[in-house]
Amino acid sequence: MGNSHGILIPKPILLETGLTDVAELVLNKGVIEIRPIKTHPRAGWAEDAQRITAQADDALVWPALANEGDEALQW
Repeated sequence: MGNSHGILIPKPILLETGLTDVAELVLNKGVIEIRPIKTHPRAGWAEDAQRITAQADDALVWPALANEGDEALQW
C-alpha cells in the first residue's frame, strides 16, 4: 500500500450501511466520511457510447493537434 494506510471494516457494519465494493471517501472538517455509491461510476457508459455512435455524434471535439513548431523544442 506504499505510504497509504488501510482500515478493516467489519462485515456487519458494511451490510448495515450498504457499502459494497465501491465507496466514496469525503474529508469534511477533519472527519473522513465513507459513503456508499448507489450506482457504479461507469454505469451506462457502454449504452451511451452506442447511442452516440448511432447518432453519428462522435466527431472529434478538438481538431487534430498539429505538430507545428515541434522541431524547435529541445528534448
